[in-house]
Amino acid sequence: MGRAVLHLVYHRPSLRDARIRLKCEFMPDLFNVILLGIIEGITEFLPISSTGHLLIAEQWLGQRSDTFNIVIQAGAMLAVTLIYWRRIVDLLFGWRDPANRDYAYKLALAFAITAVLGVVVNKLGFELPESVTPIAWALIIGGVWILIAETIAARRPVLDSVSWNVAVWVGIAQVVAGVFPGTSRSAATIFIAMLVGACSRATATEFAFLVGIPTMYAASAWSLWKDSDAPDSPDEWRALLVGFVVSAIVAFVVVKWLLSYIRTHTFTPFAYYRIALGVVLLLLPLAN
Repeated sequence: MGRAVLHLVYHRPSLRDARIRLKCEFMPDLFNVILLGIIEGITEFLPISSTGHLLIAEQWLGQRSDTFNIVIQAGAMLAVTLIYWRRIVDLLFGWRDPANRDYAYKLALAFAITAVLGVVVNKLGFELPESVTPIAWALIIGGVWILIAETIAARRPVLDSVSWNVAVWVGIAQVVAGVFPGTSRSAATIFIAMLVGACSRATATEFAFLVGIPTMYAASAWSLWKDSDAPDSPDEWRALLVGFVVSAIVAFVVVKWLLSYIRTHTFTPFAYYRIALGVVLLLLPLAN
């Protein structure tokens, strides 16, 4: 008995060994966190659906908490806020300019429509799908939608202004994208603006991104208040911080690239990507 006690005393795991073990256990999860942050940063503002890609990724990387998904989304939103900060300041403090005032009112209308319809949808109990199949179909249908929108837009005169009609439909489109993961909020809002108001790609994209800022911040705040639990360990806090920073950095680079890209290119390649990814996802169960 004495020898057994001595053995436990002199061979018990040290604090250093425990820390090494915890670090080794955390590293694979940290890799997953970084990967999910990259996916969110890339897909949040490209017309390919961030929610759809995250749901697909979680099939292999493991499901994350609602808090984690909200935090990395907030990181992407911070990036686009920083990119448009001058425009935002002009809209907030340039009320004497009729053009700024008119644009701000249209953003407010689109946001209000999204907020009201979003509450209705929430009350009806819509939930995100747990399987990949509906996301795959949403990706394919959205890809076809982009091709149709680009074809119609190419035949119309291009305008550099946003109408009240566009504001109304953009507000509705945001809710539709939220109800059907894989649709993509960016795709729904950009292309409805191009079709309804004959807006140029740059004009439609700017309006979609600007109205998305208060929408996504409000949705994130609501979700955190309503459903999410605060992290209860240092590793969880570390994961949130890493995901937030990675998502913000990647989104900043991607949005900067996208705004330059659309000056001389169409969104057609994104449509083909969506369709191809959707088909692959539909065929995966057959392959397995």
